[in-house]
This record gives sequence, structure tokens and C-alpha cells, in this order.
Amino acid sequence: MTVMDGDLGAASGGVARTALGGTMARAKETTSRFPLFTDPYAQLLLDAVGTVESPATTEDHQYAATRTKWFDEFFLAASSAGIAQVVILAPGLDTRAWRLPWLSDTVIYEVDEPQVLEFKERVLAESGVALSARRVAVPFESREHWPKTLTSLGFDHTEPTAWAGEGLPAGLPAETLTTILEKVELYSARGSRIAVEVGSDMPIDVSCWLCERHWEVNTTSANELMNRYHRGPVTDDSLFIDGRKL
Repeated sequence: MTVMDGDLGAASGGVARTALGGTMARAKETTSRFPLFTDPYAQLLLDAVGTVESPATTEDHQYAATRTKWFDEFFLAASSAGIAQVVILAPGLDTRAWRLPWLSDTVIYEVDEPQVLEFKERVLAESGVALSARRVAVPFESREHWPKTLTSLGFDHTEPTAWAGEGLPAGLPAETLTTILEKVELYSARGSRIAVEVGSDMPIDVSCWLCERHWEVNTTSANELMNRYHRGPVTDDSLFIDGRKL
């Protein structure tokens, strides 16, 4: 899950630099000539943090934009298929709960560090940004207990769910990654969907892991994704995995 730095000052609530980097990329993409998507709230969050230097390259921004687009399309496809329960693991400062055209009965659970959840909600509320669906903040305290918190806040494991793990960090230990996947599998009803981004250094083959548990899986490389959206090639060898539980 999101790693907190705690060195960006009181305004950010200790928001991780990685979360801010993604927000900078979304703000830049929104103001580009031919944006893949628009995030009108990214700049609001950056303004609330204050001046933050970004070491990101053009390639980094291009990659972050295509990754955002891919996850957006995953959620929109799941919503079109009638899935009204969404769980986003480590969303950071992403504003999908506010910016995507959700159906009115959709419930979006965001699982992340309490500081990140509170900061994002506070800034957007103070800016008068309204939600088109119901968002439920799920404070993340431990990798073992977050499903219990999720359930206590109204999550229904008997209903199909759209799960997303865009913010799973590279270098995650095998035991930790397996625990997260096991929790998702345990709480996924038939017809649930999943989307994750995994690096080449992930300790287990996520695609095979899901297939062995009766998920129908598709895998797309980072460069395939860049070509799909007419962006330049990248040196990143991450994989984008999406699946549906049979």
C-alpha cells in the first residue's frame, strides 16, 4: 500500500511523493493538447500541497497517463457490465471517485493510509467538488485487517466487485503480495473483475496465480499499452493484468 513520507509539510498531511508524482502527471495530461483523459481536480490537490519539485521525465508522465487511461477504461467497462461495487487499493490522490461518470448506485471503497484519504476528501470538499456516486474511505492500518474494516463499512462480498491495484509498489515481498491477492479472491463473488499493474520484479506470477483460481485473465505489456494510446515507447517492462472471476 501507499508508503508515507511525512516530509511535505502539514498541508499535504504527509502524502507520499509517489502519490504527488502521479497527480502531477494527471494535471499535466489534462492541460495537454490531446489528453487521454481529464482530471480537473489534480491541480486543486497540487495547489493545496504547495510547491513540490518533480524529478519525473517526459517518459514518466507519458507512462503515468497511459496507466491512468487503462484503469479508467477498466472501471467504465465494469460499470457498463452492471458492477456497482468498486474497491480501489492504494488510490493515492487519484480522483476517479469524483471524475468518472459512475452510475448513481455505485459504491466506491478507497483503501489507503488515513492521511491520504483525509487530505484528498478535505481538499475536494472545500473546493465544492461533488460526487456522482457514493465513496467510502477505508483507512488502512494493516495488511491483515483491512478486509474486516471494509466489511464493517458496508462492503458485500456476495456481490460482484471491481477491484483495482494501481498503487501496489514494486519490490513487494511474495508473502505480502500473496496475502493481498488471497483477500481479494476470498471476497470476490462470481463475476467480479480485477485490474492490477505489476512490475517485472514482482515475486510471483500474478496472471498464473489468478488463472489457477478460475479467473479469466488478459495481460498487456507497458509498451503495448503505449502503442495503443499512440504514445512513445518506454523502458518500463511492467505488465497490466485484468481478469474476470468465472
